[in-house]
Amino acid sequence: MIPVLEPSIGKEEIENVLEAVKSGWVSSKGEFIEKFEKEFADYHGVKEAVSTSNGTTALHLALESLGIKKGDEVIVPVLTFAATANAVIYCNAKPVFVDVHPEYWCIDPRKIEDKITENTRAIIPVHLYGHPCNMDWIMDIAEDHELYVIEDVAEAHGAKYKNKKVGTFGDISCFSFYGNKIITTGEGGMCITNNEELASEMRILRDHGMRPDKKYWHDKIGFNYRMTNLQAALGVAQLKKLDKFINKKRKIAKIYKKNLYVFQEKKKVELHPEMSWAKCVYWTYSILLKNKPRDDLIKYLYHRGVDTRPFFYPLNIMPPHKKEEKHPNAYKISKEGINLPSSVNINEETIVHICNLIEEFIK
Repeated sequence: MIPVLEPSIGKEEIENVLEAVKSGWVSSKGEFIEKFEKEFADYHGVKEAVSTSNGTTALHLALESLGIKKGDEVIVPVLTFAATANAVIYCNAKPVFVDVHPEYWCIDPRKIEDKITENTRAIIPVHLYGHPCNMDWIMDIAEDHELYVIEDVAEAHGAKYKNKKVGTFGDISCFSFYGNKIITTGEGGMCITNNEELASEMRILRDHGMRPDKKYWHDKIGFNYRMTNLQAALGVAQLKKLDKFINKKRKIAKIYKKNLYVFQEKKKVELHPEMSWAKCVYWTYSILLKNKPRDDLIKYLYHRGVDTRPFFYPLNIMPPHKKEEKHPNAYKISKEGINLPSSVNINEETIVHICNLIEEFIK
């Protein structure tokens, strides 16, 4: 079976993890944690990086450090993985859903201001499937209404908006290093920020709320959201390869586009977008299927040895977030969208084979 995504683990990762194991520092202390945080901050040109146990805890930690609480509202795109909205609910706050842009699938800035109330405290733009959000517009709205911006960069490591890396616009930005992400630590996450006070607060909260200057003294209730030294050892080696992985992702996208473009011209598919102001990193190369049921293509490919994924469901149609709202762009994109195999290890011959199968199906 050709997987949708699989990690690329090499000799450097294995050597780092073995070194961490042999050091005896296998939990949440050890030299690889500080090294990974420093090098991740340097890669993005920000002052601080705070590692976490996973991407969801990164989002929760960011919201808690900003004081998001019961009665507050946080704007999130309706088309995203559930963790984005769940983290808001963990704070006893209310996620407020906004439809996505029809051309590039991320939160539509034109629809944000209609959802802002006196209780709104923050916006979480999600750089969906590797494509950046329109950050200038979002930051202008946030400034006008004095709102925090928390970027969800789980799927877009190294992507750029107007030649500036995503994750460097918001008050805090959150990354995931789950096994299928562009770089991985198995599980793991990171918050980055230029605000040293927020970084200090996040470090206290991730460590059970314990004061760093007074061992086992807790001024507040915190969480066990720490990354382990073993995970960080993997991350240090993966980070060195991030730009190479991004280049490979963009080459994969180019091959898919070359082989499927003719079907876009015939309006049978819509290819993964890349706006003129964006450098997309194509976490998963994705298409929208026109005029035929998307799920039939998923089954067709599966029975021929190709694994794929449907797009996320709009959050407001699922039981925990059920709301009678209309988000036509998200409904359409979710219904038609399919993520194709996009691992950095995939070769051109395999991509062409997948495109040929798609051609057989849609003809």
